Amino acid sequence: MKNNYPFFKFFSLKTNQELNKETPLYLLIFVLLSIPLPHSVNSIAIGLLVFSTFFFFKKQNFKIDYTLLFPILLYLLMLLSYFWTIDKSLTLPALSKELPFLLIPLCFIIFGGISKYQKQLILQVYSYGILVYALFYLVKATIRYFSSHDSSVFFYHELVTKDVNAIHVSVYMAISFFYFYTKPIKKIIDFLCIGILLLMVILLSSQNIIIAFIGLIIVYHLFYSKLSKQLRLKNLIVFLILVLSLGFIGSIKDKLHHEYETIMTDSTVNDVISKENKTTFYNVSIKQAWTNTVFNQNDFFPGTAFRVYQFRIFLEMMNEDNIFWKGYGLNASYPKIEAKGVAYHVYQGDDSSDGYQKMNFHNQYVQNFADLGVFGFLLIVIMLFINVKNAIKTKDFVNFAFAFLMISLFLTESFLWRQRGVVFFTMMYCLFNSGINQKNPSVE
Repeated sequence: MKNNYPFFKFFSLKTNQELNKETPLYLLIFVLLSIPLPHSVNSIAIGLLVFSTFFFFKKQNFKIDYTLLFPILLYLLMLLSYFWTIDKSLTLPALSKELPFLLIPLCFIIFGGISKYQKQLILQVYSYGILVYALFYLVKATIRYFSSHDSSVFFYHELVTKDVNAIHVSVYMAISFFYFYTKPIKKIIDFLCIGILLLMVILLSSQNIIIAFIGLIIVYHLFYSKLSKQLRLKNLIVFLILVLSLGFIGSIKDKLHHEYETIMTDSTVNDVISKENKTTFYNVSIKQAWTNTVFNQNDFFPGTAFRVYQFRIFLEMMNEDNIFWKGYGLNASYPKIEAKGVAYHVYQGDDSSDGYQKMNFHNQYVQNFADLGVFGFLLIVIMLFINVKNAIKTKDFVNFAFAFLMISLFLTESFLWRQRGVVFFTMMYCLFNSGINQKNPSVE
């Protein structure tokens, strides 16, 4: 029973001594699995982890790991930026939201990190937990479909809500997918889990994550899989055909086609938004996003074009303001982004939606640079480098998948400027890049 069901073994500790030893693992899992829940639940989970670690855990396990100092240094830089920020009213509340950068690494330092065996236990329970979320979202969407007959409930933000964010959830699903996908011995239940999580990644329709996801599958089969070369190639071809065929599903196909169509062609008509608003809206191409001196209120920015526009105004800010060394201050770039949006006359929003001038840079590298200067940018790059280095060193593909997904995601999202993003990144960063090198039996 114990050998076949390690998930239950994790929750069947025999003695008080074992319980004391494993207690932080419960809290770490609670923090990770509470991320898609309301922010208050996740904050309570972090509070319990901090309280337990600081007041109950044995301090003889205290161990300073230099890899954990970088998120702490990033938070200290955020704290220092309060003294030079151009808008203290924006920086001060953001400091509390970014506290996980400080608190979570300190917890790992105090209880001495996580052993390889403990990490596997956490990933196992986390992956099953995310699978439960996947089933919940699919069941909820099915119920909504039978009442509304609207297939859009199965896709993007409609599947998980805009607050939880489809792009964020696709990352959670992808990490869990690779836990099951890389298991050396798979049972029927594992293949079912793989299928459900794959479906979720596709339905969530994040182009960036899907491209990174396919790239990771290719890397795994080329460099990590222990199967024979012939079987690896066969499995890779079958998998890619399956993934590409899913791309022909209506909503996903339309989104991919729309993005491709607007990359190079100027001012194509956006039929969907035009129909919804009963007026003609035009798609902005990449060239227009980079060169137009003024936009119209009926100009729509597809994802790629919008990020090009945001990078453009960041470079203009660099030329106009002295932000190279210190930045504007944590979260203080928003007024500058808004001023640029007004100057370029981008869509200003209405009663039901925010305008483009209200959005952040949608690029974590740019966001760090604009808010915290070159040192904020370098700290995030260093953490990503440590991720990749340790993933390659330990030959841990789930770690590599996390590292690769973060590098890709940071190009299109200001992931760490959201509570769910900073908690997920910091927890996984500490989980994969710290710990005690102990020889423990693996979790099957």
